Order: sequence, then structure tokens, then C-alpha cells
Amino acid sequence: MVNAKTYTQKPSEVTREWFVIDAATAPLGRVATEIAKYLIGKYKPTYTPHIDAGDYVIVINAEKVPVTGNKEEGKVYYRHSGFPGGIKDATLKEVREKAPERIIEAAVKGMIPRNKLAADRLSRLRIFVGAEHAHAAQNPKKVEVK
Repeated sequence: MVNAKTYTQKPSEVTREWFVIDAATAPLGRVATEIAKYLIGKYKPTYTPHIDAGDYVIVINAEKVPVTGNKEEGKVYYRHSGFPGGIKDATLKEVREKAPERIIEAAVKGMIPRNKLAADRLSRLRIFVGAEHAHAAQNPKKVEVK
């Protein structure tokens, strides 16, 4: 019997690609899980949990991301200024009007593992409000979200 060794990717072997995802094609949760999968690199056969081998993800049409049910008025986002009594809240509808990229950013952040690699993974997420993005030179591959 041959002793098969478990493959462990090294940081020098990491190759990153660029992907573009249209947020208007599927509900928020499905889009966020697909984004997280590419940021973490879990779809790659060389996936290693302690190595950050994820890719860059460009999200377009952030303001058009659909939600199901009564989330437009019922889902609440909280933030705190750091001062006593400094908690502020906003519904999904209010956040969509003011800063729609925060909706996708919060959903993806909740799906990324909370470890030392999380900040680097989230820094590779680029969210754009309209259908245009500034990363055409990277030749991103289009990802269909079902």
C-alpha cells in the first residue's frame, strides 16, 4: 500500500483570479455565499484552510440586489459610534438608499470565517453600485449565480 500524502498549498503557490458577479440576478443570501466561496478559495482543489488562496471578486448592481419576504422593512443594521448611547440603526430600505454596498458587505462578512485571514479576504471584495466597474483591465470572469 502506498502512503498518500495530504497536499498542503504554500503561500508562494497561490494564484489569484478576478471574478465579476451581478448582484441583481439572485437573492442576497445566494449572492453572498457565492462571493464568500470565491474570496475564501474553497472551490479550488488546492484549498488549504490556513492559507489565504482566495480570489478577487467584483460585485456590480449592488443597489438592485433582491431580498425575500419582509426584509426591506424588517431587517435592521446596527452600528455604534463608540460613545455611550451611540448606537444607531437603519432598515435595509434606508441602507439601500444611502450606501447599498454596505448590504452586500455585511452579508459577506457574516459568511467569512472569523480568523486572522478574514480582513485580507474582505479587502479583495470590490463592490460597485451601478453596472460599470473600474477593473476591466484585469479581465474578470463572469460568474452566474443561480
